[in-house]
Formats: sequence, C-alpha cells, structure tokens
Amino acid sequence: MQTNLKAMRKYDAGLIFVTIVAAVGFISVLLSLSPITNTNSKYSQLSYLKETEGEALNFRTVTQKSLDEWQSVSSPINLGMDTKVHWFSMIVSPTQSTGSRYLLHIDYPLIDHLDVAVFGQLGSSPVVTYASGDAEPFDNRPVLHVKPLFPLPESAQSQRVIIRVQTSGTIRLPIRIWEEAEFISFTSSRNLALGIFFGILVAMGVSNAFLTVTTSNVSFLFYSGYIVNLALILATLHGYGFAYLWSGSALFQSKAILLFSNATIMFAMLFTRSLLPISVYSGKVDKIVKALSWVYGISIVTSFFLPYSLMIKAFLLLLSFTVIFIMWLGIWLALKGVVVARYFTIAWGFLLVSGLSASLDNVNLIQLPISSNNLLIIGGAVETLILALILAINYSHSRDDLVDAQQFALEQEKHANSAKENLIEAQKRHQEDLEYKVEERTLELEVTLRELSEANNELERLNAIDPLTGAHNRRHFDKRLRSEGRRSRREQTPLSLIIIDVDHFKSINDRYGHDGGDECLKHVTRVFQNHIHRPTDDLCRIGGEEFAVILPNTGIEGALHVAESMRRGLESSPLVYGNESIQLTASAGLSTTVIVDEDHAQRLFKFADELLYEAKSAGRNRVEYKTLQEKL
Repeated sequence: MQTNLKAMRKYDAGLIFVTIVAAVGFISVLLSLSPITNTNSKYSQLSYLKETEGEALNFRTVTQKSLDEWQSVSSPINLGMDTKVHWFSMIVSPTQSTGSRYLLHIDYPLIDHLDVAVFGQLGSSPVVTYASGDAEPFDNRPVLHVKPLFPLPESAQSQRVIIRVQTSGTIRLPIRIWEEAEFISFTSSRNLALGIFFGILVAMGVSNAFLTVTTSNVSFLFYSGYIVNLALILATLHGYGFAYLWSGSALFQSKAILLFSNATIMFAMLFTRSLLPISVYSGKVDKIVKALSWVYGISIVTSFFLPYSLMIKAFLLLLSFTVIFIMWLGIWLALKGVVVARYFTIAWGFLLVSGLSASLDNVNLIQLPISSNNLLIIGGAVETLILALILAINYSHSRDDLVDAQQFALEQEKHANSAKENLIEAQKRHQEDLEYKVEERTLELEVTLRELSEANNELERLNAIDPLTGAHNRRHFDKRLRSEGRRSRREQTPLSLIIIDVDHFKSINDRYGHDGGDECLKHVTRVFQNHIHRPTDDLCRIGGEEFAVILPNTGIEGALHVAESMRRGLESSPLVYGNESIQLTASAGLSTTVIVDEDHAQRLFKFADELLYEAKSAGRNRVEYKTLQEKL
C-alpha cells in the first residue's frame, strides 16, 4: 500500500480537523449514552468487604458482619486485580410505583462469579438470590442480557442488596439501579450506536479482505485481521461475544480478552512492517517489529495454558513498551522524511494510547473520567477514520497518476501514429525490392536446407552402419532395442532377441590373419541377412564376431525358426578363402518377452547373452532358448 507522499502535505490541516471533529463527536455521543450522566442513583450506603485468608462467608453470615468492617466506596467501583472474594452492600430505595420494578445493572461483563442476594428490612434470609458471571453458562442468567442484569423485587420499603464477586481479572462494578422502562430506552440507544460502530468495523474488515484477494497485497490482509480482532475485543468488553458468539463456552470467554488483544497487536505489528519502509532505514528496528509480532503470536497460544492474572499483567507490560516503541517509530520515520509516518503516528496514537489507558484503568493504576470501554471505542473509531482517509487520499492520487499516465500514453500514441505513417510510406517504396530479395534468399535457403537434410540423412545412415559388414552397428542396436521395447510395452506384443556368435573365431583369425577374419565376418553377415525376410527384423553387429537380431512382434517359436535357419545356413555355407574352404558355425541365445517397464528390454538382452554362453558351454553350433519369464 504505497502512498503518494509529495502531494499529501496539503491534507494535513484537513486531516487534523476531521480527527478533532470525530473525537469530539464520538466523546459526546458516548458520554450521552453513559449511565453515569443520569441522576438519581436509587441506592445509597455502598460499601465493600474483603474476605480474609481462610474465611468463607455466605449470604447469611456476611449480614452478621459489623458496620465497622465494611468500607465505604462509590460507583463505578474499581479495586484492581484481586482473586479474593469481595462482598458489596448497598441499600436500594423503595419502588416508586406499582408495576414498575427496578433492575440492578452491572455495566462490566468480565466477572467470573457474580452472586446477588436481596434482603428485606425484616429477617436475615434473602428474598431472592441470583447467580451469574462468565464462569456460569450464559443461559443461566436471570435476564439474558449482554451485561449482568438482575430484577429486584417490588417493595414499598428499602431493600438491602449484597453482591458477592470473585474473578481472576479486575474487580470492577459500575453499578446502576434502573427503572425497567428507563433501562429499555437507554439500552436501545446504546445498542443502536454500538451496532453502527461494529457494523462499520465489520464492513471495513470484509472490504479489506476482498482487497487482499483482488490486489494480492498482504497489507490489506493484515489491516483486515487487525480490524476484525479489534471488533472482537470490543464485543467481548461489552458482553456481545459471550451473548451471541460463544455463549456455550465459559472457558473461551475467560481467555477471549487475552486472545483477541494479542491477535490485534500482532496484526498491528505486521501491518506496520508492510506500510512503513522500516527496513530501508534500519534493519535492526525492522527485526524488533518482527520480533514483537512473534511475541504476540506466541502469547496467543500461551494464553490457553497460563493463568489469566499472570498473562494479563505480562500483556500490559508488553503493551506499554509497544505503545512507546510504535510512537517513537512513527516520529522517527516522520523525521526521516517518510510523510506517511506522520499520519500513521496520529492514527495509531489514538488507538494505542486509548488502549493503554483503558488497560491501566482496568487494573486500577489510573482513574478515567469516562468508561474505559467507551475510550477504546473512541480510539478505534478515530484510528479507523484516519486510516480510511489515508487510503482515500492514496486512491485519489493514484487516480490522478492514472489520468496523467493516460494523457502521456495518448501523446505517445500520436507520435507513434505519425511515425507509423512515415514507415508505411517507406515500406511501400522498398516493398517490391524487399519481396524480390526475400524470394531469392528463400530459394537459396530451401536449396541449402535440402542439401543439408540429405547430408544429415546420409550421415545418420553411415553412423548406424558397420563399415566392415554393412550390417547395423551397436549404436543403432541400442536405439532400436529401446524403441521396440517401448512399442512392445505400449502394444503388449512379444519382442524376441537373438544373440549369435561365430564359433572359434579367434582360431580363424590366428590362422588366416585379420584379412581372413574380415572376410569371414562379411560372409557370415551375408548368410544371416539371407535368412531375415521381414523388413521389421533387424540384424546388427554388436561386437567383434557377435551379432544380434531384433524380432518385433515375434513369439518364441517364430524366433527359434529364424535362429535355427541362420545357424544351419551358416553351417552349410563354408567360405572359400584363397585355395581353402573355411567351415563356419555359430552358437545363439534366444529369449522372448512382453516388455513391461523401461529396464525390461535390457534384462531381455542380458538373458539372451546368458543363453548364448550356455549354448557355447553345451558344445557350440546350437541355439539355447527360453522366455524371460522362465528365468524370473
């Protein structure tokens, strides 16, 4: 996602103005929807009690505690992270009208165990008790609402409400007593605002996911992952995740904040690396950003196994470092002249600072004047607005560049057309001469190619012929054996091979000399060729006095007939050399098979050669034959 940097400076003032307007607008809307702005709290004497080590109170015994042991506190309650049991007590005003009940609203959904008991003025037994919290199935809640909500009995007198809280996270109790009609009106307005906000986030996530597919740019994928996980964090903080997405899994609800928080920052790191040219200016800083993305990715996995209280503290420490580092990175690159880093710093500064502030508020390290959840929404909304504006600016400049490129292309096309016309005129002037020269050269080339082809054919033929006997040589034999082997494998027809060797040829050579030996080989070749009648059968000289006959599509009987006729023909045809008659005989090995693989033909050749040596060992002047399958 490359941004046109030179032309973006003029957008600075507009961007800052839009950011301020958006921040003020979101703050105004969220403050107007906050229950804290409403008057008449309908309860008083809010106090709390913390169980000591080894103490196990219940609703009956906790009412017996003296008032001195209860500590006064005001809503919204934030006692930080503490896994011990806390008890809260308050006095609820009488119901103002018959038929209108009160609702006890805890505007914080991330509490593991939340039990409520309502006591009348008389008696020590509760009028009604409720059990709720993230550790309980969502369907067990007294009112199926995204936040803990408890109906209080109608009473003309004041009632005492005692709340038992135990959680692995932050003990936060933003308490509000509502009249039912008032609560419905407030919830409708808040759900409408949050629905619009979540709808915008989902739309941006989906659109960027589609842009990833259409542009093959991973920056859109990282931004989409960031947006989706940010929406899931906010949905978890407001209770929508447990209510609608994973209501059947209290275990996942206990891990959701850590999972989505780590995933959000991981995608933020990946998006940062893809958007900013960090590696251009510093390879070490780029490695730090990459390492941070790996750390957050590993934290996603470890969140399933390690305690929430430990992991949330580790996350907050790492997030604090990340916020400072990202802000420094944006400022550093902006000072280096990377203009997009300024916009990046503004956009991510809103979200990261709001996220850090909300996290510190959750652990009671700082106190915020507004709800931390609303602060996160403000930061997320402003951040997404600024980044969307950057993308819009980038698109605008890209479109301008495209128009300029098209204009340049039109000018180039005009010049090209003019040059083309001149070229056509020149072509017309020289076309006839060119055509004549082409025809002349084509004729010369055809003659040369024909002569070259004839020479190549003759050379190929000579390369395949044994110069002494005129039979095909070993090179031709190897090629032909492979070729016929493939044909036998393809057509599933038998292939026969005869390996035949002249008997006692060394003695002949020693007695009559090499000239006499050469005449014997020529005589043998003529005799063998007289007994080969099919054009597909091939006689080859593969060694000194060794010959081979390839017989395609021939069974063992037919091949044996050929081999015997060649042997008998040689035996009955002595060579007259000088004044002497030289009696010649030959031994042969014959094998037949149907080729099944690439190496099968070579195994056939080796087996036929083995049979040749068996024939020589058996007395010579004979044919030994077997199918290759008989050997196997």
